[in-house]
Amino acid sequence: MARPRRYDPGRRERIVDAALRVARRDGIGGLSHRTVAAEADVPLGSTTYHFGSLDELLVAALRKVNAGFAEQLRSRPVRDGDTLAYGLARLLGGWLGAERSQVELEYELYLAALRRPALRPVAAEWAEEVVTVLAPHTGRATARALVALMDGIGLQVLLTGAPYDEAYAREMIARILNEAPKDQAGGLSEAPAGPTGT
Repeated sequence: MARPRRYDPGRRERIVDAALRVARRDGIGGLSHRTVAAEADVPLGSTTYHFGSLDELLVAALRKVNAGFAEQLRSRPVRDGDTLAYGLARLLGGWLGAERSQVELEYELYLAALRRPALRPVAAEWAEEVVTVLAPHTGRATARALVALMDGIGLQVLLTGAPYDEAYAREMIARILNEAPKDQAGGLSEAPAGPTGT
């Protein structure tokens, strides 16, 4: 008689990491129990034991990638002498300046919630966590506006291929925060232009 399988948190984590590597390389469309099992070098039955559906695996993957930005925000939103706008613009630049495939993966998982209802609560958790971290500095309504703005800037950078413009981000964040113009290093009136042509 076969022995019952035991829940193995280490193996579960290995499977999630493998799922992230597959999704980063091949997109979410390339993700299956079989491709993840091969990437993790575990039996196929191990992935289906720890994750009964692909949605369960995607939820775990999204939770893992979500943790990074909110944790950075919690640990150091503002350095001594910085305005909040300066600190947030710098933090956003550091995140967008990381490995591009990682940032693209985070957005792909986040946007997958549009077609996969199981992911929607996790995507909402990320936004709510960032709002919760910012709210003591800004109030909840302003924190929500900041999350929307930073999301939008991030998507523009990824979709247009334009470099991240920290001065522009800082000015836009400062406008939401009503920080004095003198706190900003130069004023901008227009969004940075992305590449043109088709």
